[in-house]
Amino acid sequence: MYRYITSLLLLLVLLLTGCQQQRYRQGASARTPKYVYRAGYTPRLLPSGRATIPRHAPERVKKAIMAANKIVGRPYRLGGGHGRHHDSAYDCSGSVAFVLREAGMLRQGRQPVSGYFLRWGRPGFGKWITVYAKRGHVFMMIAGLRFDTTGSGRGVGPRWYTKSRPCGGFYVRRLPGY
Repeated sequence: MYRYITSLLLLLVLLLTGCQQQRYRQGASARTPKYVYRAGYTPRLLPSGRATIPRHAPERVKKAIMAANKIVGRPYRLGGGHGRHHDSAYDCSGSVAFVLREAGMLRQGRQPVSGYFLRWGRPGFGKWITVYAKRGHVFMMIAGLRFDTTGSGRGVGPRWYTKSRPCGGFYVRRLPGY
């Protein structure tokens, strides 16, 4: 009897932990968090399109923001950022991979496409960095600002945004501690 109950509990735990992959269901209500400025914790969006570095952010988060600022304004190109780490144009996965590599959150040399990020890190929302991934697109929130290659429904290259966006169908991923 004890063995049966233990097996049943183990199966239940496995089923529940397998369902921890958070995914936004399709629908109009699924949106990224709304931008709210908090001094020292949230970057401000500058007229140049770059973001300020919050003084209370962990070092890796500061590095991620600095990396994103390096490629802000580059044009969109499918496959951009995959052949070379420093490229003249970036697509969605190339820009997210660039930021994560520069921050030490992705192994050097890895050139992932958007589908890779479905399993990057762990499921759930990060305290500082959250990656939203689905097949065909990936973007990230860093300290409350959205870093994305789509602003108006088409590829525009890596940019910061204060506006929320629909995220139905996206998997939500994070690194523990960030």
